[in-house]
Amino acid sequence: MKTLKVAMMQLMPQERQDDNLRKGLGSVKKAKAMGADIALFPEMWNCGYRIPEDEKALQALAITEDSDFIEAFQNLAKFAGIAVGITFLEKTEGKPKNSFVLFDKEGKKVCHYSKVHTCAFDAEARLQAGEEFVTAELVTNQGPVTVGVMICFDREFPESARILMKKGAEVILMPNACPMEEHRIAALHADAYRNKLGIACCNYPYGQPDCNGHSIAFDGIAWRENEGGSRDMKVVEAGEGEGIYLASFPIDEMRAYREQEVMGDRYRRPETYRELLK
Repeated sequence: MKTLKVAMMQLMPQERQDDNLRKGLGSVKKAKAMGADIALFPEMWNCGYRIPEDEKALQALAITEDSDFIEAFQNLAKFAGIAVGITFLEKTEGKPKNSFVLFDKEGKKVCHYSKVHTCAFDAEARLQAGEEFVTAELVTNQGPVTVGVMICFDREFPESARILMKKGAEVILMPNACPMEEHRIAALHADAYRNKLGIACCNYPYGQPDCNGHSIAFDGIAWRENEGGSRDMKVVEAGEGEGIYLASFPIDEMRAYREQEVMGDRYRRPETYRELLK
């Protein structure tokens, strides 16, 4: 049975982007040695989730999608044979974006996503929001897997995961930068359960401002045939400290479960959901 392994890179960022580059590349190599199929970074890794008030300082931290920083992770993905989901403050013609790109194990870029639900009540008011949720077929050492992306505050809106499920996501990759406490964890648990999909959430460790580790993953399998009662869907939960934490998703079993169980898309009645469009 195929098992997809996602390395949640719960790492402490450095002050300088060059140091984050070196630390990030070295950590991807460690993840590959641990058997990971995908390396997933926390939110805006290139700058350690810094959003200065000063516009010039903010723009100075932003980088483009084709920057040397991003290209280095693309090259490593190809060289090491591991998919890499790297996060960054993206330079645009207007305000910067909170963005993510995903390279497959051959170094091909398969996904570019910008955070839809920015924290506009806080520092992210200085950023530009994305406009669409995306999925992609990712080539991994376990074969092709359809992945979707959410970033941090996207989690607070059930529509985020539901749209990704409708677009075929089997596993959601979720960079994060906030305290992971019981209610935020419960939201991810509910998303995995209601949509019959896996979720891997990668946070910064304790010591990074307003973060506490506890990167977490759920496989979305609420119960198994011939087993009494419901099961714990949690695959792994990290502690507060820095580290690389592997989440193992039984992808074949997850697909079979999606085919036979009743949640997700099977009994939806979208004709009654008109209020959601107002």
